[in-house]
Amino acid sequence: MSTVNLIRNPLTNRGTAQTSEERTNNKLYGLIPTAVESLEQQTARCLEQVRSKSTDLERYIYLSNLRNSNNTLFYRLLMDNFEELVPIVYTPTVGEACVKFSHIYDPSSCDGLYISIKDKGNVRKVLDNWPYPDPDITVVTDGSRILGLGDLGINGMGIPIGKLSLYIGAAGINPLRTLPITLDLGTNTPAHLEDPLYIGLRQNRPGEEEFYEFLDEVMDALSDKWPNLIIQHEDFAGTHAFGLLNRQRNKYSMFNDDVQGTGAVILSGLINAFRETGIPLKDHRVLFLGAGSAGVGVASQIRDHFIKAGNMTLEEARDHFWLVDTKGLVTFDRGDKLLEHKTIFARSDNNGQQFKDLESTLEYVKPTCLIGLSTQGGVFTPKIINRMAELNKKPIIFPLSNPLKNSECTFEAAMQNSECRVLFASGTMFPSYTDPATQKVYYPGQGNNMYVFPGIGLGAILAQASSISDDMIYTSSVALANTLTDEERASGLLYPRLCRIREVSTKIAAEVIKEAVKEGVAKNQEVIALVEANDEAKLISYIESKQYNPTY
Repeated sequence: MSTVNLIRNPLTNRGTAQTSEERTNNKLYGLIPTAVESLEQQTARCLEQVRSKSTDLERYIYLSNLRNSNNTLFYRLLMDNFEELVPIVYTPTVGEACVKFSHIYDPSSCDGLYISIKDKGNVRKVLDNWPYPDPDITVVTDGSRILGLGDLGINGMGIPIGKLSLYIGAAGINPLRTLPITLDLGTNTPAHLEDPLYIGLRQNRPGEEEFYEFLDEVMDALSDKWPNLIIQHEDFAGTHAFGLLNRQRNKYSMFNDDVQGTGAVILSGLINAFRETGIPLKDHRVLFLGAGSAGVGVASQIRDHFIKAGNMTLEEARDHFWLVDTKGLVTFDRGDKLLEHKTIFARSDNNGQQFKDLESTLEYVKPTCLIGLSTQGGVFTPKIINRMAELNKKPIIFPLSNPLKNSECTFEAAMQNSECRVLFASGTMFPSYTDPATQKVYYPGQGNNMYVFPGIGLGAILAQASSISDDMIYTSSVALANTLTDEERASGLLYPRLCRIREVSTKIAAEVIKEAVKEGVAKNQEVIALVEANDEAKLISYIESKQYNPTY
């Protein structure tokens, strides 16, 4: 490799960590400052520079440039400072980064693949241009529903890049074997089409037939080129998210993180919250604000937990759920044509009564649990929170919408209006709350998908799973719930501390592998033998031996 390539390639660049011998052999003297530094010294300097930036977007751009110049240094920095840097690398900062992606895009970077609908008929050839080793996992988006920000088109590439950074940082998947993909199908957002710096197709999105034809070609091409590739769909618009999942899940090793990952992580927090309330599962009533793909996906997985853990029939479990959308409580007889996914939880026992808003529905249902996936910031008002606290000794309130401005309520509001009795988890990160009366400090749960999808992906990769089933997703949820330590439970936490994310992801991966073997979809004979030997320690050791640990 030439000298220029050695120091410009993010996969080989070691900067000031090059030894004297390496500098001599590779003709690097004079191109690097004199000091020979350790990786620890380099990360200390980078962390200082991150902290010196005045805005989170500046920090995001700095870290993106670092990733594109020195992979090892970036991932060492991320893993050693996970709690501090995750909000920069992913939510909430990635939302702003996506909105401004065309304006902060580095034309010299090669962050992933951009596959345009203009490539229809030639997608397989586009994949052949990927210059790195065969990937183990890809995150694919079409940018049509980025977080709560709407149709961002090609600007959505920040999401696959960020997600895969978390796969690497949280689960130890090798960065060389990850592939971010954005499908450029245009955008229906005029602001982007009219933006002179927009880097995507300047056209509206295609119709349904062309959309599904193109997605079928993409999935066929990915599976053909890389037969063991795990494919994660991310931030597709609601109807497409469900449509693609139902259409493709049995044909490819794929899952949708918005539908399944969100459901798994929320269910995990709820399992611990249900335990904390002391109320039997059969007596819980769950009210959702938000009946889109995320809302229905989460509700479906919680329903399945009622079936499995509560020994209920499908119909009995479904009766524990009420969904509210922009028109009120979702019922079969309210007079509008329901989208197919909403019919899963539409009520028929309302006796002709229609409830047009959250407040009236809450009085009708009297829920033990209130979940928000509405993208309506502040809609869980003090009055709503107070009423939940009147109805329940330990009210469960999960405002899950991202980014921060879309969260249904803050942790502070939930604590202040519930006498600090709320069992809380949010989609975005909130600071701790100190009760002014007692000075006791309370810590919010964050039901972030990063708790489960890295372990799901790692387990599926190591098992070489031919498909990813609902039971594999459910297994990840139960595994996460069971990773809480005694200290974390005593502190009132619903999720483990992020500093343990690598350990948590490893345990989830182990359970996913076991379920894949049980279902007969695992192809890796080595892990099949480990599972059949029923040796947990050896299985964990095997997983740890396969995890990426950034070092020179």
